[in-house]
Amino acid sequence: MSGLKRSKIEVIAVLSSLLLAAFILALIICVVTHTTLHALISSMLSEEIQFAIKLSLSTAAVSTAMCIGISIPAAYALARYEFVGKSVVNTILDTPLALPPLVAGVGLLILFGTTPVGDALARAGLVFVFTPLGIIIAQFFVNMPFMLRILRATFQSVSPRYEYVAETLGCTESQAFWRVTLPMSKNGLLAGTVITWSKGIGEFGAALMVAGATRMRTETLPISLFLNMSCGELNLAIAAATILIVISLLSLFVFELYGGFTEVF
Repeated sequence: MSGLKRSKIEVIAVLSSLLLAAFILALIICVVTHTTLHALISSMLSEEIQFAIKLSLSTAAVSTAMCIGISIPAAYALARYEFVGKSVVNTILDTPLALPPLVAGVGLLILFGTTPVGDALARAGLVFVFTPLGIIIAQFFVNMPFMLRILRATFQSVSPRYEYVAETLGCTESQAFWRVTLPMSKNGLLAGTVITWSKGIGEFGAALMVAGATRMRTETLPISLFLNMSCGELNLAIAAATILIVISLLSLFVFELYGGFTEVF
């Protein structure tokens, strides 16, 4: 009886996972097969999609570099040190994960468009509203917590004893970090970089609010998908969607290979 019960549970669990996988796969297949191969290739080679690809890749690369630069010291502090208000800081830094991207976009639009901070930056030549810089700052705000959480989990998995040993051998605290801890965290850093870059390319809501949706100016792949679906250019929309799907699948493969969701979330 016990064996039969376990068998039923196993069947239900396996069928549930298979049905979910089939549902996701069906959605992907519907997108990539909704047009002909010739139309798909022609659309991908069009000037508009090429512009969207270049803008998406460049803005995501810059925002990812920003995420790495700020997340390494911040994640190390959260993983290694105790300080007053640490739990509050943790909660605040994780807020963009739960915040709807459109709300984040509204906040960024107000901050950089109507406050003295935005005015000062504009006078210095840094205009974020309705420019590619707005796309970068939106990607950074929305995706920074992913890099931070991945690196924090990675640093926590590296025993502090390695740093202590390095310090007894003559390294300073900073040298121990750069020569021991960071190299031991390379897999987490790579996984975080790939997933943050991929999510940066796919960012839509916050970028739309800050940078707008102007063809051949602030047109990333998600915005191109939105614009072309809105005006009935289905082939161009499917081309943008297909590129985003390929990038997502490749990024997920690398993330699973070097990181793994169970260690981070």
